[in-house]
Amino acid sequence: MVASCPFDGAIARSNHPPIFWCPMTQPSSSNSTVVDLSPTDLSQTANAPLLIDVRSGLEYFTGHAPGARNLSLPRLLLGLGIWRGFLPQWFRALPHDQPVAVVCLTAHRSPIAAKQLVKSGFTAVYNITGGMVEWRRLGLRTETKAQAS
Repeated sequence: MVASCPFDGAIARSNHPPIFWCPMTQPSSSNSTVVDLSPTDLSQTANAPLLIDVRSGLEYFTGHAPGARNLSLPRLLLGLGIWRGFLPQWFRALPHDQPVAVVCLTAHRSPIAAKQLVKSGFTAVYNITGGMVEWRRLGLRTETKAQAS
């Protein structure tokens, strides 16, 4: 299924009903699902969601998408599961209607993280297909600066 947001032209591909975040179409928690989004589509989206890189800190520091926040998959799973205090403050402060996208190296870990985010109540969740391998293959910009937790 291919669908787009009429406000900013964002394109999403999914086998599930689409969930979009834009001023004209707000997702509802009753039908939240993960939407696959290519690195190119994300980089061209005017109202891009918060990008969470679920790779390890070492992987993140070797190069990440501009503006991405690092929250490793194990830390995310522990924080959403048994100990919310394990999550960084910036993540704990996110409202559940905040659109988020997740990326990893090869799109193996990011779908796991995306499903857990939906399960924990996030209503607009995107999975970046192909991960950072695809991001780099497409020649999209990366950065190596550190982020403050």
